[in-house]
Amino acid sequence: MEKLLEMAGRAADQAEVFSAEQSSSSATFQDAKLYDIRTNFLSGVSLRIIKDGRLGFAYTRNLKDRQGLLDNALDSLRGGVEAHYDLPDTRVGKSLATYDPAASRLSSSDLTDEAKRICEILKAASAGEIMAGAYVSVDSLRVLNSRGADLSQRNSLAGSYSSIIFPGSGSGIGREVRSRSMAKMPDNLISEMTDLFKQGQKTVQPKGGRMKVLFMPESMITLLWRIVSGLSGRSVYEKISPNAARLGQRIFSPKLTIYDDPLNDACPGARAWDDEGVPCKKLSLIEQGVLKGFFYDLKYAEKMSAASTGHGYRGDIWSGDPVTVKPGPFLGHLFMEPGTASLAKLISQMDRGIIIEGVMGAHSGNIPNGDYSIGIGPGLYVENGQIVGRVKDAMAAGNIYETLSNVVEVGDTLYPSFEGARVPPLLCEGVSVTTKT
Repeated sequence: MEKLLEMAGRAADQAEVFSAEQSSSSATFQDAKLYDIRTNFLSGVSLRIIKDGRLGFAYTRNLKDRQGLLDNALDSLRGGVEAHYDLPDTRVGKSLATYDPAASRLSSSDLTDEAKRICEILKAASAGEIMAGAYVSVDSLRVLNSRGADLSQRNSLAGSYSSIIFPGSGSGIGREVRSRSMAKMPDNLISEMTDLFKQGQKTVQPKGGRMKVLFMPESMITLLWRIVSGLSGRSVYEKISPNAARLGQRIFSPKLTIYDDPLNDACPGARAWDDEGVPCKKLSLIEQGVLKGFFYDLKYAEKMSAASTGHGYRGDIWSGDPVTVKPGPFLGHLFMEPGTASLAKLISQMDRGIIIEGVMGAHSGNIPNGDYSIGIGPGLYVENGQIVGRVKDAMAAGNIYETLSNVVEVGDTLYPSFEGARVPPLLCEGVSVTTKT
């Protein structure tokens, strides 16, 4: 890699070499039976160069032909992609606990045993179809550039997930745990799943209308996808974010505080620097409902005359191979500050409403503008603070800037959710729900 950087540095004004290696294994159970065991290994090197204000990019799976890789990057300069920013000269990153050696020792048998254990507990406690799985991944990242940066980090991630599917519905109550090495799914999380499943056995057909909605972690993708889009420096530059001129204004309920904290190594996936080598830091986004800032990578920071916030990552909301894509602005460590209400207390505050456990069509609606229109699956209908059954064929629609201005209460427990986010259950009122009656 050093030799490639030296060659690229002579051919261009600036150069960056990024390498990634990842090994991962998983075990999957369907209907409480072992369905698949899989092991993958991924590695590669990408080269990014800047010459005469133009960006060149190429990648390879090995470094057998450095000159060929450099020639491809130089050839891509003809595409004319502008790049008027400087690569960072970061020399040292904050020391974080990102890797647990125990993760490297996890075998497929270990993963199978944990998923099987969860299946057996759930099967004994419920009559639904049980889906479960366990996984582990270990990756190594390194970024070098012609300004002297040479950063490396090793990460581990292990976890398990499970879901109890309502017969004939294809949807169920699901939960997940993540850590730097394998941690057993806690009993209280399993009990939460089985209790909610049992209370959803009866199907009901309530009238639609505006009502309270409790967004649970599996359904929070609906809100988080649009929050991330609206706070991205790229959306602001492209003039598709409704928040461009609202910095310092209240855009959500005072009960909501949202921040990104890549340095929090109590959670897996902590990062001391982003995929461009820019140091990471805790970034306040929403404080008590007030918009405090946007997040940027190098490219969009330069376009907006701002500084990168250390959010240049190689990937998107669907992850993917980091070697094959150029960095872009991304939030990978979003936290929503928890409140004080237990799940039971949140439900007790619902005179009439739906607990949304899962959604279909989270992509539907004008995402940058905050609009959503989702199928609810499953949803548990609540009257007078009691779950009375599972609602079928229901939809919810609205705009997050209205929905999140009407927060009734925030849950006291953080759950892993969309793209590494940690969020509590969120009770909102006045959400438009459509049913068959």
